[in-house]
Amino acid sequence: MKNNKFYFLACAFFLIGSFSAFAQLQTPSLSPASSVSQVVGFTKINIDYSSPGVKGRKIFGEIEKYGVTWRAGANAQTIIEFSTPVSIGGKTIGAGRYSIFITPLESGDWTVHINKKAESVFAYMVDGKIDEAAVAKDDAVSLKGKTERGGSTERLTYTISAGDNKTAMISMAWENIKVTFPVDTQVDQKLEQFKSQF
Repeated sequence: MKNNKFYFLACAFFLIGSFSAFAQLQTPSLSPASSVSQVVGFTKINIDYSSPGVKGRKIFGEIEKYGVTWRAGANAQTIIEFSTPVSIGGKTIGAGRYSIFITPLESGDWTVHINKKAESVFAYMVDGKIDEAAVAKDDAVSLKGKTERGGSTERLTYTISAGDNKTAMISMAWENIKVTFPVDTQVDQKLEQFKSQF
């Protein structure tokens, strides 16, 4: 009788432990976290984003509507970080963290927004719609990104090209779209500042 009680208790503890372990098991994210980092000139550029898949869907024009600012990723906001001041679209912005939004268009170049508050695009929702004026108000800078159509990219991907090691070319590619914008890391200005100290 004692053995039966011991056997029963052992089985119960085993089952409870198994259920607890199973409850902690996580499935892979549908939009896995990703990041890309590159030093260009004296500046480290880092982008943290989530990488959703196309999975046979029509993304731009259907899921992400034309003319509506989009978070340029999935899950949390896409964050770009600069270790030094940089120039984007002819405007100098300070070192720090910013979020990237993109406004897709049916034709022509898309608008890239560098948000100074590093907010989620959903922070700009009013009555179920993005308040585009509020987004624009919090842009550190916005510019037209060179938009290429064609090709096929299953998972949303960001790349940073060091090019001439002065100007970074940052690209977002997904579905059949690639949007690229330059970031001038102001190497020449930084060298002049360094020289002037001696």
